[in-house]
Amino acid sequence: MSAALINDICAWILLALAITLAENESSSLATLWVVLSSITFVLICIYVVRPAILWMISSTPEGETISEYYICLILTGVMISGFITDAIGTHSVFGAFVFGLIIPNGPLGVTLIEKLEDFVSGLLLPIFFAMSGLKTDIGAINGATTWLVLILVIIIGFAGKVVGTLLASMLYEMPLLEGITLGFLMNSKGLVEMIVLNVGRDQKVLDDESFAMMVIVAVIMTAIIIPFVTAIYKPEKRFLPYTRRTIQRSKPDSEFRILACIHTPRNVPTIINLLEASHPDKRSPMCVYVVHLVELTGRASAMLIVHNTRKSGHPALNRTQAQSDHIINAFENYEQNATGVSVQPLTAISPYSTMHVDICSLAEDKRVALIILPFHKQQTVDGGMEATNPAFRMVNQNVLASAPCTVGILVDRGLSGSTRLSSNQATHHVAVLYFGGPDDREALSYAWRMSGHPAINLTVMRFIPGEDAKALENPGVLTVETENLKEKQLDEDYVNEFRIQTAHNSSVLYNEIVVNNGEETVTAIRSMDNHHDLFIVGRGQGMLSPLTAGLTDWSECPELGAIGDLLASSDFAATVSVLVLQQYVGLDPDGEELGTPDSPAQPEEPFSTVQMTNRPTRQPVFSA
Repeated sequence: MSAALINDICAWILLALAITLAENESSSLATLWVVLSSITFVLICIYVVRPAILWMISSTPEGETISEYYICLILTGVMISGFITDAIGTHSVFGAFVFGLIIPNGPLGVTLIEKLEDFVSGLLLPIFFAMSGLKTDIGAINGATTWLVLILVIIIGFAGKVVGTLLASMLYEMPLLEGITLGFLMNSKGLVEMIVLNVGRDQKVLDDESFAMMVIVAVIMTAIIIPFVTAIYKPEKRFLPYTRRTIQRSKPDSEFRILACIHTPRNVPTIINLLEASHPDKRSPMCVYVVHLVELTGRASAMLIVHNTRKSGHPALNRTQAQSDHIINAFENYEQNATGVSVQPLTAISPYSTMHVDICSLAEDKRVALIILPFHKQQTVDGGMEATNPAFRMVNQNVLASAPCTVGILVDRGLSGSTRLSSNQATHHVAVLYFGGPDDREALSYAWRMSGHPAINLTVMRFIPGEDAKALENPGVLTVETENLKEKQLDEDYVNEFRIQTAHNSSVLYNEIVVNNGEETVTAIRSMDNHHDLFIVGRGQGMLSPLTAGLTDWSECPELGAIGDLLASSDFAATVSVLVLQQYVGLDPDGEELGTPDSPAQPEEPFSTVQMTNRPTRQPVFSA
């Protein structure tokens, strides 16, 4: 983005020089006067006008909108700037462009865009492009030689930027496909290019033939970019090779890494209690990356901020600074009072439509084993569940589809005890509902880790099909009973290992319940919902069992799975929080990393944080 901005600035400077030389061919003194006047205008804008605008912003109380008087004054300044540069001898658009550059990034820019964007983008911009099309006379391009020159210009112009960008990317050791993709993107033409061409035509710098050729070049080069980029760049398939993508594969004596996502301060207490229940200690410490998710609005670029310091000039963060401070303080206080826990607070500012990319990229780069997402519904005063923001659900669904590790969706109904979990008195009763499959094994693995905490009582309820249970026939879908004996054997082995390892732990209770259908399953779960503080269940993705048959017919939230949706419904378990886990699907049934023979998994390397400001690509880049 910075390179594109510099490119546009250079284009305007060259255009101003071209116009000046075209209008003053016979007088070098006049040309010098125009150049010096333009430079003086730019300096005045930077050192006089910009400080005045900064004063306007500073005089506005925090949290209030910019005064309408200031807005009108700034819009008047745009017209005055255009008039000055037109009188100097360059072009009125050059003055408006420079005035736009000096507007500081913040609430003023957001306010100007909110007031002008609909009018400019919806009315003026289409009219401008339509007028550009009417001015383009393709018939002015005469002769086969001219068309060959046109094709040559397209090829050379396109290849030049691709090769140049690729060489720069190779210098910085970027992957080859990313360098080629960036080269394609640098060829895109937009509004600035069309303005330059129109100004050049109006000032007689370009004749009709040259103008038509350049317009065709811009259209063709821009049109072929999206298909090429879509075909060659697949960011969701590019994962770093690390093995601890699941809780089940995390070693008991290694660091356990969690990425906890926060939308509002209301999510904080339950997530902190869940983290404490995860049993961090000196033998198996826990590293928690806490990400405050903030929607990107206005013209500012997306950012991922590491809170080593509290400085940030991003307008989206400024509007939610109080929330971010509250969240950061809560987790810093938790870190100070906990043992074996390190917390790194971050803020991700991006549109909800691409927020999952930031979450998954961060999880991949930090090599976390678990992503915790708040459920998009919150409990009301009367015990019901109401949606807070539909976009939260979209973020959760996108993360489930593309996460590089295990994902947990937390249905928050409160998980705070009267005393801290670090005391010897058990304050939380956790239950695992086990039906079988990778997701349920992941749920059992997480609960197994919790069982080592002296303040946790764990109950594992394994549901076993009875003699009257009917096997479901559905080719291509895993069936717990008959269709996948290997999956069933994995369940048996893991449950047996769990029972052996926890046989002497009095706080762990294992029960087997025989049921034949979904109705009996619901009845069995209802009989235990008031005796626990937290249910941990697997999402059951790809599994088909007669014990849950029919439960998905009335499902409101399929992303939770059949059992998770049942537990999260408004008329069920009104006081019990629910954690629904989906195991990383990139592991085969033996738990080995899936990959091609050409790209075997490599050993883990320590992650180093890169300190930068903005990130136009998928790679998460951090700013202090």
